[in-house]
Amino acid sequence: MSLTRNLLGLSIAGLLGAIYAPPSFAQSQAAPPLVTQINNGNWLAPAEAEQLVDDLYVNQAIQAYITLLPVLNIIGMKDGSEATFGSGYNVLPIWKERMDSRTWVPTPNADVIYSMSYLDLKQTGPLVVAAPHDVIGMFTDFFQKTITDVGAIGPDRARGGLYLLLPPDYTGEVPQGYYAFKSPTYNVFLFFRTVMKQGENGPDPAPAVTLAETTRVYPLWTMEKDVKPMLFPDGSGKDINMMYPVDNSFWTKLKTFVDYEPDAAFDPMTRGLLANIGIIKGQPFQPTEQQQALLKKAVETAPAMILASRQIGRPDKRNLYYADRQWQNAWAGVTSEWLLDGYVDYLQRATYFQVAYASASAMVIRTIGAGSKYPFTFRDADGDLLHGSQTYRLHIPPNPPAALFWASTAYNITDGTMTSAAQLLPSINSMDKVAKNDNGSIDLYYGPQKPAGVGDKNWVQTVNGRDFLIAFRLYGAGTEFYDQTWKLDDVVKVK
Repeated sequence: MSLTRNLLGLSIAGLLGAIYAPPSFAQSQAAPPLVTQINNGNWLAPAEAEQLVDDLYVNQAIQAYITLLPVLNIIGMKDGSEATFGSGYNVLPIWKERMDSRTWVPTPNADVIYSMSYLDLKQTGPLVVAAPHDVIGMFTDFFQKTITDVGAIGPDRARGGLYLLLPPDYTGEVPQGYYAFKSPTYNVFLFFRTVMKQGENGPDPAPAVTLAETTRVYPLWTMEKDVKPMLFPDGSGKDINMMYPVDNSFWTKLKTFVDYEPDAAFDPMTRGLLANIGIIKGQPFQPTEQQQALLKKAVETAPAMILASRQIGRPDKRNLYYADRQWQNAWAGVTSEWLLDGYVDYLQRATYFQVAYASASAMVIRTIGAGSKYPFTFRDADGDLLHGSQTYRLHIPPNPPAALFWASTAYNITDGTMTSAAQLLPSINSMDKVAKNDNGSIDLYYGPQKPAGVGDKNWVQTVNGRDFLIAFRLYGAGTEFYDQTWKLDDVVKVK
């Protein structure tokens, strides 16, 4: 009996062993998908793991570049301006003879008088800005989010007024009598444009400069006798580099900005993205030699990726102004805050700030007879890229719907600086003595040499061997532009 029981036990044990044998069972079962995908469930080879960690670091740096480009865009402008003109709430550089290609800044408008300064509310506390009447302007934080428009679209409605700018951590009373706004960042960009009058031989900048020089900036609590007198240095005719960095100073300047501004200026996702590449507020930023090389790769790769995105264009074609033409909208249908149906269109935002600065409601909303519109193109009617060695013609139909003026300017495609040909002012506007056709239409020409029979005022010189883009601005756009009963012709090659 005992023997029989033992034999039976052995038989059952053998049967169970056969059923539950771990090695054969594991090999017969399919593995979970990620086990199969990554090295059959094993750790990576050390060299592969190290390479992937480097790749991730570069990718995160590229995303940080795309996200923070508006910040570095304006920091580049501030650094270039203050290196040339000095700093302080009372320093307001004005380009008194118009801005030309000697000033390196993204897509400047040579056809208005620019006043631009950089205010630091951390140093001064609340600042009052007395804005002139009829200014086209704005205040933005250093993420280039508009704090408020100034002028016809702003609360002063082009009458001028006192704007009170409050620091992000301000908790005191807000006095009456001001258009008061709290900035999300201590740094604030003041950007005013004044419109030139028609002169005998073209636009006359003098009245616009006189108006711009009525701007006053002073600390809220400072008595008149203690306010610094305003300084209005002239930016015209100077070689000034106001462009954002193209090397690893991009990251060191960003770190300085992170340390200076309040935590609340950055959303947690952005702070986390920066932390992953070593930029943390209040902590040393000390990338290793290897990380410095990776950061250099990112700062060189990211702008090329953004450029490629601009060149290929959006798959949804939202960037095209017309169904049948090449002219584009820099905002591609989003708001001035880069919102599209509840999300931020980061890539469209990056394509804009690669070649431009300052995004305000007045530039985007479809207001009649006020604000401004900026269709641009870098392709001709055949869909070919505009190249500086080729001559082109732009036909402007009669009666452009621009209550103030229209203007057309040529820019470099990579960064939006003006094309730097011998002709220092690559722009034509409606106040120039432009030759017109019998029906009131206008033909403008773009090319390395002026075509025979074309007047100086109808020609913009391009740089032979370099691609370019054309912007066509309408200040005070009318209904004909919005309902497209007036359309700008495509640029065509001149054979």
